[in-house]
Amino acid sequence: MPYTAEISRRNPSCFLFLIDRSGSMADSFSGQGSPETQKAQAVADAVNRLIDSLGQRCVKGNEIYDYFDVGVIGYSSDVSPAFNGALSGRTIAPISTIYENPSELENRIHEVPDGMGGMIEVANDFPVWFKPMAHGGTAMCGVFDFAHTILAEWVDQHPNSYPPTVINITDGESTDGDPREEAENLKQLHTNDGNVLLYNIHLSSEYAAPVCFPNHAEVLNDPYAKLMYELSSILPSSAQKAAENESYKVSADSRAFMFNADPVKLIQFLDIGTRVDNLR
Repeated sequence: MPYTAEISRRNPSCFLFLIDRSGSMADSFSGQGSPETQKAQAVADAVNRLIDSLGQRCVKGNEIYDYFDVGVIGYSSDVSPAFNGALSGRTIAPISTIYENPSELENRIHEVPDGMGGMIEVANDFPVWFKPMAHGGTAMCGVFDFAHTILAEWVDQHPNSYPPTVINITDGESTDGDPREEAENLKQLHTNDGNVLLYNIHLSSEYAAPVCFPNHAEVLNDPYAKLMYELSSILPSSAQKAAENESYKVSADSRAFMFNADPVKLIQFLDIGTRVDNLR
């Protein structure tokens, strides 16, 4: 069966995040989550948190094992690497390089239980690798083509690795054409363990209930959401198990797709998409 290769320093895997930075990402989540939370900020926080989590998974004693290569690509009217600071201009890098080089540490305040039935505020350093942006159009054909260029080289260099996982987060319709061909070309890239996996998260501007890991498009009323569903990969068995453990209903035909995720569900989706149990 595909998607079973062990992930090791000799045969790492790869995560590539594609982040919609179009003007509409400045809007808040419609009817979902905190109304004051901009989609661009919520997405940036979620992906920065996931990068931190990936780094933590790779810490062994005093060393960071390079189990993963990670990239973050932003797209609006154009496409470009999204890392800030020392990583600026890098499309993809080993997790050790990324984990040790956040562009800054933001002081964040959050509430935690005080053990006596109340809550207290605690300050923590929040590592940031890229900032939210929102302007211009939605060059989805361009970003899928850009990802294909990056990952074609990566799979050639890592033929025996667990295939790359691409996570595309968008809130709008492609403004540079129909992305079907570019998405299919991207998914045709493969290692000996299987094809590139494409996850899609569609953050609609309309009020609608979230749809998570559907196995058919009929549950979606938004025509663009149906397109994004069609572009999404079938969930591999390991991701199906991870989704079930988070109480999602999935089947063998479930797609790696979520519609209208609020910030909490967005983080859960990303965690499932990046969860692996076969590190060696």
